[in-house]
Amino acid sequence: MNVVKVMNDQQLKDAYSIRTKVFVEEQNVPKEEEVDDLEDQSIHFVMYENDRIIGSEDIGSEDIGSKAIGAGRLRLVDGYAKAERICVAKDARGTGAGRFLMNEMEKEALNLGVSKVKLNAQTHAQPFYSKLGYEITSDEFLDAGIPHVSMVKTL
Repeated sequence: MNVVKVMNDQQLKDAYSIRTKVFVEEQNVPKEEEVDDLEDQSIHFVMYENDRIIGSEDIGSEDIGSKAIGAGRLRLVDGYAKAERICVAKDARGTGAGRFLMNEMEKEALNLGVSKVKLNAQTHAQPFYSKLGYEITSDEFLDAGIPHVSMVKTL
């Protein structure tokens, strides 16, 4: 697996593609809610199934024959990093892909000079985030009709 910080249009398309598959097609989140006005303020990440490094801004996944299997985005908000739109393709779940993606996003948060990451986890994913060291900081709430809890981790 290889997680890259999005540097070109193809990588961003790959990230949006996996997000669409997971959130819109699997979970029935309306497309207009999945892609929002915070996209341009975010650092995007895409995870590919192979280990080949994408070293040039003009090389996209089609050039290395890899498939996007995960994505997420990170925003700086009030002195912390907010991890959002985290997803892994159905056939890659349970393989360590989600942990790998989160580790890379947390490394970027540290590179940005913040030591706390917050996220809103779907309640079915809360045990996964708890295993990564995130703690629940809210009561359950609905987002796009899906139950969530807010969680935080100090890096």
